[in-house]
Formats: sequence, C-alpha cells, structure tokens
Amino acid sequence: MLPGFRFHPTDEELVGFYLKRKTQLRPLSIDLIKQLDIYKYDPWDLPRSGEKEWYFFCPRDRKYRNSARPNRVTGSGFWKATGTDRPIYSSEGNKYCIGLKKSLVFYKGRAAKGMKTDWMMHEFRLPSLAAAGHHSSKRFVDTTIPPNVRTTQKGFDFSRS
Repeated sequence: MLPGFRFHPTDEELVGFYLKRKTQLRPLSIDLIKQLDIYKYDPWDLPRSGEKEWYFFCPRDRKYRNSARPNRVTGSGFWKATGTDRPIYSSEGNKYCIGLKKSLVFYKGRAAKGMKTDWMMHEFRLPSLAAAGHHSSKRFVDTTIPPNVRTTQKGFDFSRS
C-alpha cells in the first residue's frame, strides 16, 4: 500500500462500486481488494492487507453440487452466519437496495461441537434478480450485470473483535 493510505470504504462503496465492478469484469488500475479462496485458510492465516480489517473477493463455493447452500468450512473450523442478511441501500435519490450484508462468526471444530472464537467476517453480495421479484416495491441491482456472474463473487470484510 501507499504510505499514509487507509482503505476504509463504506458498505455502499464496497457493494455499489468495488463488488459491482468486479462482477462486471471492470478491474481497477490498482489492486485494492485481492481475489482469494478464503475457505482454504483459517482466519489467523489469511494474508493481511490492513490493520484491523482486510478485504477479499472470494468465489462462491457450494456445499452440495445442486444446492444454493454455501460451503464455509476451513481446515480447523467453520464460519457460522449470525442473524439475517441486512440490505445496503443506495444514498442516491430513491434509495434502492444495491446489496446485502451478512455477519459471520468463526467456530473452531466441527459444526455440532464448535467453539466460538472472536473472529468475525462480513459477507457482501449483490442481490439476485429472483430476490428482486419478491420485493416489488424496491428496485434492486443494475440489470447489466450478467446473472451467472452475480452469484459467483462475494466481497469480505474481516475483523477481529
């Protein structure tokens, strides 16, 4: 990184600019967010790109071949979702939903007997067109993003509480 540079994007910037550009295959001239399969690492082994928070693009892995259920297992534990997906709204004019944010906590061990750790992750994703149909009162995402790309990229923000 450049001396004095601090990368602290808002949720809206992460989804509306960085993740959207990534899914549209429009790279930036500077590589601020690395592409990495984060599930091949335990959180303490991830390459760090910041002080307390760092960011990655990660391809979506499925637990089962014909399922939408994501696989969030690492070498020594798993990431467990906490709560529900929270919408991220555009600050422009009509404030439509541009993305979703999910909070996850890392547990050591197997699912039934996992021990909660102080590692936390925020997963950002673009809403699907199917989801947009269920919320007809809100406009969701720019339809220029190809549907097959929309579900393959996720942005992550890691922090240790």
